[in-house]
Amino acid sequence: MEQIASTPEYKRKPLVAIVGRPNVGKSTLFNRLIGERKSIVEDIPGVTRDRIYADTEWDGREFSLVDTGGFDPEGEEEDYPSLIKGQIEIAIEEAELILFVLDGEDGVMPHDEDVIDLLRRVSKPVIFTVNKIDDKKHEQAALDFHSLGIDKYIPVSAMQGRNINELLDNIVAELPEQEGVYEEEEEGVVKIAVLGKPNAGKSTLINRFLGEDRLITSPVPGTTRDTIDSYVEKDGNKYLFIDTAGIRRKSKISFLVEKHSVFRAVRAMERADLALLMIDGQEGPTHQDARLARLIADKGRGCIVLLNKWDLVPSEVSETPDIEGILKDNLMAVDYAPVLIISAHTGRGTEKIFKAIDKVYKNFSQRIPTKKLNYFIRNIVETSPPPIHKGKEIKFYYISQPLTKQPTFVIFTNEIKGVPENYKRFLQNRLRHEFDLEGTPIKLIFRSQRKKD
Repeated sequence: MEQIASTPEYKRKPLVAIVGRPNVGKSTLFNRLIGERKSIVEDIPGVTRDRIYADTEWDGREFSLVDTGGFDPEGEEEDYPSLIKGQIEIAIEEAELILFVLDGEDGVMPHDEDVIDLLRRVSKPVIFTVNKIDDKKHEQAALDFHSLGIDKYIPVSAMQGRNINELLDNIVAELPEQEGVYEEEEEGVVKIAVLGKPNAGKSTLINRFLGEDRLITSPVPGTTRDTIDSYVEKDGNKYLFIDTAGIRRKSKISFLVEKHSVFRAVRAMERADLALLMIDGQEGPTHQDARLARLIADKGRGCIVLLNKWDLVPSEVSETPDIEGILKDNLMAVDYAPVLIISAHTGRGTEKIFKAIDKVYKNFSQRIPTKKLNYFIRNIVETSPPPIHKGKEIKFYYISQPLTKQPTFVIFTNEIKGVPENYKRFLQNRLRHEFDLEGTPIKLIFRSQRKKD
């Protein structure tokens, strides 16, 4: 096993982070910005209960938008200074542009000046916007924010949609120009994002693959600061492992650890073909693990679940029947993923990972002949036809696969809206079983077309 020397750069969309104290309307503004954009490149629901991340485009510029407030765990409250400082720290480290939201109804609040002073020291562009300015007469109240030394702010109403286009124009104008020439990814390299909670063993696993301590490992959660690329060559195949980072060790706010992990995972998944989702075997799958699983599925990436630290698990737990099935029940979003029980520390089970990666990547890249697909769909309709919709029989005329990496299938039907979700899942499971698509999500698209000859 040897490491490949070259490390190419990759082009990523600029990231815009929405920050602000609680209840200023960050999530409402996020949703309004998404609703007003000209075209949606990609929208990722389900990482939390609300949408928090979207790839978008305005006036020909693509960028990613993140609502930092959307990461807050349910029912957990933090005082304003700690919360806002944590949001800004994350935005400073990750985002190319910070969108700071103030509350036009409440006016200038205690600690606002401290936050403005912090933002003035940021080397990245900051746009100030005053929300809840529903009409022109309310703009007079917003003038108070000049007392904070803000030269320019944009008055908006996220609820009413007022001045949203102007705000988007300003965002695009402030986005930094992309510098340098980005090299193409080396052909034939399988790109794998290694995801998991801080201290799940991500760096330890990659160090085992490399055969050296290239990555700093520590029992302290979150010691990895940056996303680190590691190239590995094994049996003539090339792999790029993207080790996602935890939060800075100095942070003592627990929910920020989770926030930052999801934040980095989103960025890593933009580059990856598939993900290794590492679960701490001592803790079992957590709410954060389920979030990451949903992210993988929503991004349409292949997945392998690694149940790590099995050497530290008590015998009564390790002898639990059907532990893989229990794990999949808790990670329903990636129930298509194979499960491997490993110990990155001792090496137990790690020899199976590359074989699993090769298989999942092959499935992820597989193109199925149209003739086989149509034979499959005819048999499905004969043996398990879709339910009647509003008294009308649903017919499937034709199926094709226009895309790989996520395998995407288009079914031509007489009733696009008549196919229920449970039947769509049934078709996905049957496709996965019939054509050995373990480890990869399947996308189904239904289109209206008259019956083909």
